[in-house]
Formats: sequence, structure tokens, C-alpha cells
Amino acid sequence: MSLKGFSFNYSTIGLAVLAGLASLPAVAEDAAESVVTANIERITVTGRTFNDYKVGVASGAMRGDIDLMDTPQSVTIIPDFVTDEQLATNLSEVLVNDSSVTGGSEKWNRQVFNIRGFELSSGSGFLINGQQQWSHYVQPIETLQQVEVLKGPSSMLYGQSGPGGLINMVTKKPTYDTFFDVGFDTDEHGSTRYQIDAGGSLNEDQTIRYRSVLVKQDTTYWREYQDGSNQERDRWLGYLNLEFDITDDLLLSLKYDHTQDKTGIDRGGWLNSDGELIGGKDIIWDMPWAFTDNTVSNLGAELTYHISDDWKVKAGYNDQQFNRQRLDSSPSLAKGSEDPFKDGYTISPFDRYDDWQHKTGFIDFTGDFSTGDIDHQFLIGANMLDYYYGQLKDAGDKNQIVMPGQPMPKPDLDYHRDGTLYESEYKHYGFYIQDLVTLNDQWQLLAGVRYDEQKKDGAGNNSYAVSPKFGVIYSPAENGSIYVNYSKSFTPQGIVNDEDDVNNGMNLDPEYGEQYEIGTKWELFDGSLLLTGAVFDITVSNVTVTQDLEVPNEEGDKTITNQSGEQRHKGFEMGAQGQVSDSWFVTGSMMYLDAVYDTADALDGKTPVDAPEWSANIWTRYEVTEALAFNFGAVYVGERFANTQNTISKDSYVRFDMGAAYSMDVMGSDVSVRLNVKNLFDTDYLAGGTNTDVTVGEGRHFGLALEAKF
Repeated sequence: MSLKGFSFNYSTIGLAVLAGLASLPAVAEDAAESVVTANIERITVTGRTFNDYKVGVASGAMRGDIDLMDTPQSVTIIPDFVTDEQLATNLSEVLVNDSSVTGGSEKWNRQVFNIRGFELSSGSGFLINGQQQWSHYVQPIETLQQVEVLKGPSSMLYGQSGPGGLINMVTKKPTYDTFFDVGFDTDEHGSTRYQIDAGGSLNEDQTIRYRSVLVKQDTTYWREYQDGSNQERDRWLGYLNLEFDITDDLLLSLKYDHTQDKTGIDRGGWLNSDGELIGGKDIIWDMPWAFTDNTVSNLGAELTYHISDDWKVKAGYNDQQFNRQRLDSSPSLAKGSEDPFKDGYTISPFDRYDDWQHKTGFIDFTGDFSTGDIDHQFLIGANMLDYYYGQLKDAGDKNQIVMPGQPMPKPDLDYHRDGTLYESEYKHYGFYIQDLVTLNDQWQLLAGVRYDEQKKDGAGNNSYAVSPKFGVIYSPAENGSIYVNYSKSFTPQGIVNDEDDVNNGMNLDPEYGEQYEIGTKWELFDGSLLLTGAVFDITVSNVTVTQDLEVPNEEGDKTITNQSGEQRHKGFEMGAQGQVSDSWFVTGSMMYLDAVYDTADALDGKTPVDAPEWSANIWTRYEVTEALAFNFGAVYVGERFANTQNTISKDSYVRFDMGAAYSMDVMGSDVSVRLNVKNLFDTDYLAGGTNTDVTVGEGRHFGLALEAKF
């Protein structure tokens, strides 16, 4: 359903499933003809497997396939091989592999993240294959080949984006050779996930290729509603990517994915003024009838034309339709109370329908050329975003008092009754030019600049920005580099859209960020291990801050949003990825962060929520034999504040994880079995979120997975 006129509803889960299943006959036919060849290939892969812990190119960092050693920016690449080992099921479990990323609230079946202490916006903090993605939901990871964490301002290439960085999700590509993978995983709560991943060529000349992914997930969570039931999640995912070699120089790629994701609501735990969890770690304050139901479809196309061996032009378009119904009980502590068992707590139910439409497009012209002895890697391009949002809402009586365990019947609410449609839309355009200049074997220079324009209806609502970026790379040795960079960010803020905010409806000015960074990268052991380090200093002006009111005003407002002063984040980070010995692989990182507000109000000198001073992580693989491997991991997150006033904090914690995998040949097919234990020592901890929506860490958790490759 679209709230903006009439639109063709191409997004049905049935089409996605049928598209994936349609490819299976081709898989079966090709597999029957190539059993011997497939077995030989599998022996090669199973033996001296891989250095799949290390990836040398981040396509999003420079809008092209430029080596990380030639990229004057801190970038972390998390390949799907690592996250498959960890049995990751969502983006939060992927990003735990980079300590510069910390988690925030996970209420309403969405995930919030911070990079270098700055919160990522749902609208401008996430990319899919270099195009902006509306990410107000739990992103599917089964379709991803790798996740790239681009640190620091990236507005020069992508326009509106935050000062901390961007998350670029790179999807799986079609393959020339036929393969067919079937996977299944489960846990001690009875959750299940079934996956099919297939690829190959659809014709003898291999000029038409495909990649298809199907997922069915049913999750039972460990926390309980007050009637004794558990939160549950039901998710379908279909993904199809087709490539056509129209000519030797012209490639067309078509991509479609569809997600249907419905779950009960768990806004998280409440903390009292001493930072203690109210009511125990397993209690859900939301009502059992509350739910959020997401329907998300992406339909995209890319066209790449190789003008010559050195020059090419690439254009792309993506149409994202995101519809959500949220029937919410919206629980909160009673006014002036920290004891819901004595004073009860309030319920403010509503039924809301949201319609987001994200249309993005780009065109890039890239080429390599020389001026004398100086080499250039040149980029000039433009991109656009057409954004629409519509909302219908039917609200019940606010602040109904209930006691813990007291049943509250499902309210008679229906968003269709809303006779007033709230709408917001804008268009964003950007033009950019970049040149990576290689002076000699030791020195490289990067220079780029971008012009942005965001247009909204109404006088005074348009935003403009110029975002430069400069970098210098010095390579004292063939396997190492030292770089410095300067970059800026531009983040439009829209309006305050919160009925409980004093300044609801107020237009906000853009935030502007500025970063200085110096870093180094070294490849050791014949390039199999990458070591990185960076020191950064980021300053953001015109900061948007939402604070809780100590006492709600006469209108019942609970928060106030303003823009004032600056926010400065300084720190350093280090990382390692790759192969340490013949049998030992490792990925790990650590970050130190000093983040403070510099304002003239009560926030002056305070630290943002979920910005720990220290954080670190490690994940390793040790191969005992060609068939047996063990994994060990640890995640450390330092003490963090849970509110903007810095009066409530969450303790630091260390979580240890372990895993083991065994591979075998079963009737000519590779079959692997994996057992993982997360939070091995059953540590109690609080993850992201504020004192009113903190994510409570799960205790010891077992996961079991089976995978067969044909």
C-alpha cells in the first residue's frame, strides 16, 4: 500500500520466491553434468582454504575498486565468511567485528548504530552498493558479500551523511560457475532459519548469470511478556540478481529483493537513577498484542559501459518501497516513579502506518590517464535522492495506568480512521569530482569536492553545501603506507517530528562536520595480514540534541530538541585482519574515544549516549585439520552513559564466544556442522540504548548450523 497516489505493487513475496525457485532446474542440470569437476573444486576449497578474513578492496570508500593501501581513509571490511562462522543473523551481530561501531537501541524491530560515537541516521547513514538505503528496519545480511565501515565524513562522495562515517552493504553477485548451497540453523529457544543460496550461468555462453537467495526465519526470543509468552519474529526474504553481457563492453545488472518481517515489540529495559535494571532482565514491558510489520522491496538496475581499457561509465537506479504498520503499547514509567510494581506504569497505545519511498540514482565516469610521469585515477559523477514519507495514525487514550502482570485487552485502533495524512518529501542532488594522483612509487595525493543541494517545499527549507576532501599517502615501503586526510560532512536535519517534544514541527538547520585524520596501513606475511591504525579529530557544529524534560510541561511534552554549540570526538583505533600462520586466522580491533559536547547549556562537557571511552573485539579461527576448526572471540565495551545528562551509566563488560566446525564429504557433497556458544561465561551486561530503552544482553546462548554445498 502506498500513501502517495497510486503505485504498481511489484513487491510480493511470492514473486521473489518463485524467481529464486525458477533457477533451481538449471542448477540441477548443470550439477549433474559436472560432478567430477565440482568435487575437484571442493577439495581445493576445503583444504588450504582461504584467506577470507582479509579483503583488499572496499568499493564504497572511493566509489571504485581501489586498493585499501591506496585509500587515505580508515576502512574496515567484514566479509560474509567471518559472519557465517559467527552464525550472525542481523547487522548488529556483523558490526560487532569493528570496535569503532557501537550499538544503540533495538526497539521497534530496528537497530541503531554509532560510528566513532556519532549516531547513524536511518536515512543517510547506510548504503547498498554505494546507493543510499532507508534502514529503519533490521537489515537482511544473507544477501551480503561484505559490509564496509567507511569511517569519518564521506559527504564528498555521498552527500548527506553523518560525521562518524557510513555503512556500505555490498550484495552477492552472480557467478559464472553453478553452485547450490542449503543451510539451516537453530538455537536452544527453538528458533529456526532456512537458507538457499544459488548461482550460475543460464546459457551456454555464460552471458546471462544469476544469484538467488531465499530465507525463512522464525525466531523465539528469550525475554518474556508479562503473560508468560515470548517475543517472536517471522521473516521471509527473497533476492534475485541477474547480469546480462549485452556486448563485450556493456553489462546490465538487475536486482530485486523483498523482505516481509513481523515481530512483537520489545522496547528494552528501564534503568533507575542508580543505573540498575528495573524488574529483572527477562521482563518485557510492552503488551503481548503490540507488533511491528515491515514490508520492504528494492528494485534496481545498473549499467556499465567500458569505453576503453582505461575509461568506463556506470549508471544505476534503485526504487525502495518500505511500508510498516506498528501497533504499539508505548509503555513508560509513571510520572515521578521508579517502581512500576508499586505505582504501576503507563500505556499510550496507537496504531500507525508509515510509507517510505526512497528513489536513488547515480552516474559515474571513471578513468585512468597520465600527464607525463604522473598517473591519475579520475572520477566525476552525480547522484540524486527522491524521498517521500507519509503517515496515518490512530491513537488511544494516553497514559493509562496498568500494574505489572495486569492483562490489558487489545485496543480497538485502526490507522485507516485517520482523516489527516502527514506527509514529508524532498529531493537531493549532488555533483562530485575526485582525482587520486600518483606522483611516484612513494607519494600519492587525493583531492575531491562536491556540491549538494536539497530541496523541500516551503520557503527557507532548502539546504546547500560544498564538501571538500584532501588526502596524502606516503609509502615508505612497498607493503606499508602512512596517510593524512581532511574531510567534511553535511547532514540535513528535517523537522522535529515528535508529538511529545516541546519544539514539535520546528525546522532544523543542517549539521556540519569536519575531520582531520592520520593513519597507517601495513601488509605483513606476504600480504596475508593487514594491520591498520588511525588517529582522528572530528568537530560537528549546529548539533541537534534531544533532552528529556525533568518535569513534563502543562502540554504533556516529555522532551525538547534544540541546536546549539559543537560536538567534538577525538581518539585512535587499531585493527588487524588476515592470516597469522598456516592454521591461524584473526580479525580484531580496538578504539579509544574522547567524545564531549561543547555548548553553552546544561550539556556542556557531557558525553553522548553509547560513546564508550574504550572498546575492543577479536575473532579467531584455528584449523586443527583440513576438516576441523575452532573459533574463539571476545567483545569488550567500556562504561557508557545511558542519558544525555550523564547521571546514569552502564557498566563495562567482556563477552566471550566460542565455536567449532567440522566438514565432511557426504555422497559427493560438502557438508559442514557448526556449534557456537555466545556469551560463554553467562555474563550479565547491558548493550546499547538509553535508560528508557536499553537492550539487555542475553545470557549463554547456543547455536547449531548445518550447511550442504552441491
